[in-house]
Amino acid sequence: MWLALGSNLGDRAAYLQSAREALPGAGITLLRTSRVVDTAPIGVEDQPRFLNQVLEVETSLEPRPLLDAIKAVERQVGRIARQRWGPREIDIDILRYGGRSVDEPGLHIPHAELQNRPFLLELLEDVEAR
Repeated sequence: MWLALGSNLGDRAAYLQSAREALPGAGITLLRTSRVVDTAPIGVEDQPRFLNQVLEVETSLEPRPLLDAIKAVERQVGRIARQRWGPREIDIDILRYGGRSVDEPGLHIPHAELQNRPFLLELLEDVEAR
């Protein structure tokens, strides 16, 4: 399974680190990480740049409970609800869940925008090469 981390507010690197450190407490084991890259915002472009990273993880959680767990980690790390696609302290997305496809309200796996974000595809390759 692969997760994406992103942050564009405050100490972006610290938010990524805090999210990585909080995952095990949510039942998510970190296996490998990509490098961290600085990227321009997509969608709402009038906001700060992002730091992004992809993680390979494993968990016994099914997709919906995994989504609930990563949303809880976002809140624990300090995410404040704002406008969709807007600035955020931390964002955690499920990119892929093995070979499974999920298309439910609020949950799309593989991530619906994965093919539109070349930096995520590059980071997936990066983590798989490590």
